[in-house]
Amino acid sequence: MDAAELRAMQAPIKERYKADPTAAQITLKAKGTLDDGNIACKVETGRALAVAGLHPATGGSGLELCSGDMLLEALVACAGVTIKAVATALAIPLKSGTVSAEGDLDFRGTLGVAKDAPVGFAQIRLSFALDTDVEPEKLDQLLKLTERYCVVYQTIKSGPPVEVRLNRM
Repeated sequence: MDAAELRAMQAPIKERYKADPTAAQITLKAKGTLDDGNIACKVETGRALAVAGLHPATGGSGLELCSGDMLLEALVACAGVTIKAVATALAIPLKSGTVSAEGDLDFRGTLGVAKDAPVGFAQIRLSFALDTDVEPEKLDQLLKLTERYCVVYQTIKSGPPVEVRLNRM
């Protein structure tokens, strides 16, 4: 897909959202079911069933997916799609590329071993390696716009309010 095709595909969507801002307000959803026999949660991904469990550093078997890994995978996926879309829109040719994310955790916090240890990632690093011949200024613009428009990156960076409820079934 080239820049013209991308613009043509997105133009009516953008016009609709300009004319009716409420049409752009969409609630994404995720749902999981607690596993009856294991310390695991079955998450419906829309394409398959993912079973998340404890990380081996907290006593898990390693057979289930770690939700921390899944968060980083979501960041990589979103950043990868975003950088490709931005590169296409700016007509920046990318021969190939990789996206990687890594995050630092101190499992003492998760396990309640040390009250001063944080629960969650202390730091996340996102990086891109691109094979392209464009000048550095264009790459700077590509990175800046990718950061600006990547939903998962902006969500992690901005830390929106999260509401938690518990309901009886």
